Amino acid sequence: MAEQATQQAEQGAERTPQWAMAIDLDRCTGCEACVVACASENNVPTAGEDQAAMGRTKHWIRIDRYYEGEFPDIKVKYRPVMCQQCDEAPCEPVCPVNATYQNAEGLNVQIYNRCIGTRYCANNCPYTVRFFNWFAPEWAEPLNLQLNPDVSIRPSGVVEKCTFCAHKIKRAKLDADADGRDLADGDVQPACVQSCPAEAMVFGDMSDADSKVARQLGSGRAGQLLESLGTKPRVFYLEKAD
Repeated sequence: MAEQATQQAEQGAERTPQWAMAIDLDRCTGCEACVVACASENNVPTAGEDQAAMGRTKHWIRIDRYYEGEFPDIKVKYRPVMCQQCDEAPCEPVCPVNATYQNAEGLNVQIYNRCIGTRYCANNCPYTVRFFNWFAPEWAEPLNLQLNPDVSIRPSGVVEKCTFCAHKIKRAKLDADADGRDLADGDVQPACVQSCPAEAMVFGDMSDADSKVARQLGSGRAGQLLESLGTKPRVFYLEKAD
C-alpha cells in the first residue's frame, strides 16, 4: 500500500498526503497516557458508572492486554487499538446516509450532523472502535473549561470514533500555508502520538518515502490487526524482530 501511494504521488504535481500510523509494540508500556490525551483533546465524555454497567463506555482508543505464559513466568503485552482507518472499511458501505466515507487522504471520515444513529457501522466494524452516544454529554463546572473549541460536541443519537485528530491535521496545513511552505514530516501529531512517553507511536504521510512512518512500514516488522479480513488498515503494528 505504501509503495502504491508513493507511485501515485510521483505521477502528480501535488501530492495528497496518505496518513498512516505505526505503533511499536516493543515500546508500548500500557500506561494509557494516549487514552487520557485522546479523551481530553477530542471532548470524549466519561460514560459514568450507570452507563458503564450497561456496556456503554466510550473510548476512542483503548489498550488491549495479552498474556503469555503461566504464573509466575507470565508476560503482559499491550496493543493500543483505535479506528484503523481501513482502505476497505466494512463500516462505510452499510451506512444508509453516507455519514462515513474515506476521504482523499485515507481517513475514514465521520459526519456527525448527517448520522442518524442506525449503528450499522458499529455493528459491522470488526475492531469494535465505534461508539454510539446513548446520552447527551455533560461536563460539570469547572470541567467544561477544559473542552477543546476546535472539536465539536457530539449530541446523543450519533456514532463517533477516532479521526486521527483531523482538526490537528487541518491546523498543521493552515500553519504551513501561512508560512508559505509544504507540510513537513512531524508537523501533524495526533494527541495519542504527542502524549506517548515511550514514543511508541509514529504518525505521518506514508506516501512520502522519507517520512519516519514510511521507513517503519518498510522495516519488515509491520503488520496489521486482523489482516486476514482484508480491511487494509492504515494503522500498522511493529512486532518484535526475530
